[in-house]
Amino acid sequence: MNETVSLTKPLPEFSDPKDLKGFFLAHLSRIYCAKLHLTERLPELAEQAHYRDLRLAILGTLDEVQMQITRMDDIFLLLDGEFSMANCEGMISMVEDAYTEIYLKINKPALSDMSFLYYMYTIESMERSSFRVLQIAALKMPNNQVSQLLTELFDDAKADRALMRSINEKYLKNS
Repeated sequence: MNETVSLTKPLPEFSDPKDLKGFFLAHLSRIYCAKLHLTERLPELAEQAHYRDLRLAILGTLDEVQMQITRMDDIFLLLDGEFSMANCEGMISMVEDAYTEIYLKINKPALSDMSFLYYMYTIESMERSSFRVLQIAALKMPNNQVSQLLTELFDDAKADRALMRSINEKYLKNS
């Protein structure tokens, strides 16, 4: 039996502000895990990239990731929270699978580079979605600095995605 959802019902409220904060910190920790993963993997990948523009983008992305981690550290401080690895296993597993694919194709430079682009798209998609949900959650939190930092992080994620799309188009055009 299909149930219809009434659009006239009020949105549910968080009865305990700790619930929202816990949700927020858990999801921020997940994306933080992905960023830490990138700081470990990007230097390795820069050495393996065959396409020059891709190598330069990887190194530029590494600098941006380090700035994003600093912003997330600021958010944890503003919310008197801490990073936790407790719910990161799924995120790390998915990202690591995409990373492994690069090395499975290492003897085929074009496929290896395309696998790297897939890896970055995977992370950027998760990142954009996560930051967007966190922006929505932050609307219920009384800290404008958190909202501002999330806006900056979301904007960075959009710019990273645009860069990867541009490189992907150049790469396909030149191969």
